[in-house]
Amino acid sequence: MSIARIALLLLAAALFPALANAKTLEVGEQKPFKTFKDAMGAAADGDRILIDAGEYFECAVVSLNDLTIEGAGKDGSTILTDTPCQGKALLVTAGDNITVRNLTLTRARVPDGNGAGIRAEGIDLLVDHVKFINNQNGILAAGQPKSTITVKDSEFTRNGACNPSCAHGIYVNALKLLRIENSKFVDTRQGHHVKSRAARTEVIGCSFIDGPTGTASYMVEAPNGGSVVVRNSVFDKGPKSENHTGGVVIGMEGVNQPTRELTMENNTFKNSGSYSTFFVVNMTATEAHLKGNKLSGTAQPLRGDGEVE
Repeated sequence: MSIARIALLLLAAALFPALANAKTLEVGEQKPFKTFKDAMGAAADGDRILIDAGEYFECAVVSLNDLTIEGAGKDGSTILTDTPCQGKALLVTAGDNITVRNLTLTRARVPDGNGAGIRAEGIDLLVDHVKFINNQNGILAAGQPKSTITVKDSEFTRNGACNPSCAHGIYVNALKLLRIENSKFVDTRQGHHVKSRAARTEVIGCSFIDGPTGTASYMVEAPNGGSVVVRNSVFDKGPKSENHTGGVVIGMEGVNQPTRELTMENNTFKNSGSYSTFFVVNMTATEAHLKGNKLSGTAQPLRGDGEVE
């Protein structure tokens, strides 16, 4: 090993002692930890919990930092289900810089109607290759103005409800950034596929498909403004959508976020219903810029301030 490499490792150990001592805790019938709960009890900052395929009727409140919770394969065969913690979620991520990867989170229900696959309460969360199926909320995030939530290569299927309050595929409060990449939203119920009160919301390479039975309201909503960028994504608003107003809707609840950019480029928007709708509804005074989008069905590109190329 070179002197430079050794120096870098020593520097990393000094700056991030928890990561230098990180360990992998394996969970499964033939592994050192038989339950997810046992592994969480033994974990420390910076550790990785690796969970074998199987169905786990367990949840966790993750108060550690720099923790990775990961299924053993990318096929979603590691399943956490049915048992929310604190009346909130299957995973309550209270620590900072947490990664959740290669899991299926399903059937989260709580009495107030906001049961989630993940309740994000700390600063910075990465969600990678996670399936959210039939929860009230897929992801519900508390307001953390310094926080970034990144969701990539994930699937949200049959999430959402409006009883007694409305839940969504993803619902985040006042974050610095919500970024969603290469993810799929299908058959959302009543709520929005994505509702974001973040200062900046980026949706890149995603698909939002109501399907024949989905009753979703909006596809992407930024109810209080904030910068919104939507690129290279596919939208199909279904015949049973419960709100015909539009696909991407900005500022519907009043603008209290600085709205510096509204960009919608190279997207495909289809209205599969018998009603008329808009691809983008802009209730802010910031001009929306629409470029290279393809529309079909009874749909118009823009309601509100902006330009269409």
